[in-house]
Amino acid sequence: MQKAIKKIIAFNEERDWDQFHSPSNLAKSIAIEAGELLECFQWDDDYDKDKVLDELADVMNYCIQLALKLDVDIEEVILNKIEKNELKYPVDKAKGTSKKYTEL
Repeated sequence: MQKAIKKIIAFNEERDWDQFHSPSNLAKSIAIEAGELLECFQWDDDYDKDKVLDELADVMNYCIQLALKLDVDIEEVILNKIEKNELKYPVDKAKGTSKKYTEL
């Protein structure tokens, strides 16, 4: 993952784009790219995998940039959230169901 992060940083530095990457702009970009990812599945599940992967990469790219901008450890943030989800969705109540934790 460090190789990808370094590449993202270099790409943006070479283009002097950091000036446009406020947390709110990055959050908006995540939502926009997530919409484009969703569009790949708009009418059915017959999707173009290459297009899906491109849009998925765009979403992840902006998520990484937002984490960097907020100066957070990406792995730590993910692991902390998984711990919270484990409490909200205990196996004995959540296994095999898609219900929200408030409905378990």
